[in-house]
Amino acid sequence: MGKEAKGAVVSQLMIDARGVTKSFGTTLALDHVDLQVQAGTVLGLLGPNGAGKTTLVRILTTLLKADSGVAKVAGYDVESDAASLRSMIGLAGQFAAVDEMLTGRENLELVGLLYHLEKPERKRRAEEVLQRLGLEDAADRQVKTYSGGMRRRLDLGASLVGRPAVLILDEPTTGLDPATRIDLWKFIEMLVADGATLLLTTQYLEEADRLADRIVVIDHGHVIAEGTAGELKDQMGADVIEVVVRDPDDLDRVSPLVADLGHGTPVVDRSRNLFTMPADGRVRAVVEAASRLDAAGIEIEDIGMRRPSLDDVFLRLTGHTAEDDDVAGSPGTPGALRRSSR
Repeated sequence: MGKEAKGAVVSQLMIDARGVTKSFGTTLALDHVDLQVQAGTVLGLLGPNGAGKTTLVRILTTLLKADSGVAKVAGYDVESDAASLRSMIGLAGQFAAVDEMLTGRENLELVGLLYHLEKPERKRRAEEVLQRLGLEDAADRQVKTYSGGMRRRLDLGASLVGRPAVLILDEPTTGLDPATRIDLWKFIEMLVADGATLLLTTQYLEEADRLADRIVVIDHGHVIAEGTAGELKDQMGADVIEVVVRDPDDLDRVSPLVADLGHGTPVVDRSRNLFTMPADGRVRAVVEAASRLDAAGIEIEDIGMRRPSLDDVFLRLTGHTAEDDDVAGSPGTPGALRRSSR
C-alpha cells in the first residue's frame, strides 16, 4: 500500500491507543482501553455485540472523540491531526456504503475525486482496484445489479483507492454467505501479503483465527485478553471434552456426572445444547463420560475430545458466545444489537 505519511513520524506502531475512555450518558462504552498494532500486521479485535468495538473504531477513524486517553494512527493524533489522518486511513464499515445508481467504476472514481486526485490518476486507481477485486467484468454495471458479496468487495475496494497506510475493517463479512466470506478472506490475505496494516473487528472466531497475527478480546468496554490465537488457546491448558445432548433440560445434569473426569470450569452453551470441559487428552475419559451419561438416561447427539478453539477461549472469558444477543449495545454504537449469522 505504502503511501508515505507527510509530516508524520512513522514508527513500527501504526495504531497506538492508550487509556481510551468513552461514555454515552451513564453507559461506559470504553474504559481505559490500550491497543497497539504493529506495521504490516493484522490485529483481530473480538467482542460480543455492545462490547465497544465499533466505538473504538469510530474514535480511531476520527468519527468520534474520546472522553480521555490518547490515540495515534500512522503517527497522527486522532484529534489534533484529524484532518491529516483522514487521508492516511481506509475504513470499511459493517454495511456496504456504495451508491447503487452508479456503476462500480463510477463509485471508485468518485472516491478518488474526494481524495482530490487528478482525473487520470483516479481512473488509474479505480481500474487497479477493480482488477484486484475481480470486478472488471462488472465494472460498468450499476451497483444495484451486484450481489451482496460483490457490493462488500466494492466497498472494501473504495477504502483502498486512497492507498491508506492503515486499513480498518469493521465486521467486513457480516451477513455474507460462507462461500463469499471465504472469498473476502482471500482478498484480505492478499492485502496483508502486500504489506497492509489492518485492524479487523469481527464476531467470527474462525475469521480471527485465520487472518489475525494478534487478537485482542474486549467485553463491556474492557480489554480482557490479548495474544496470538495460539497463546489464547494455550490458556485453556488442556484438550476439551465436548458433549451435545438431545434434550436441553439434560444440560444441567451433565456436569455433576462427568466433572471429575476433567479440570477447570465447565461451560454450557444452551443455544447449541453444548457442554464443554477442559480435560486431559485421554480417550478413556470420553468413553467413561459416554458410559455415565448413558447410564443416567441422557441421550447424546455427539461426544468427543478436541483441541481448544477460539470459541472455547471466548466462552471462558466472556461467559457467552461471540454471537450472543443478550449483551446490550452502547448508545451511539451502530449495529450493537444486531445478531450476525454464520
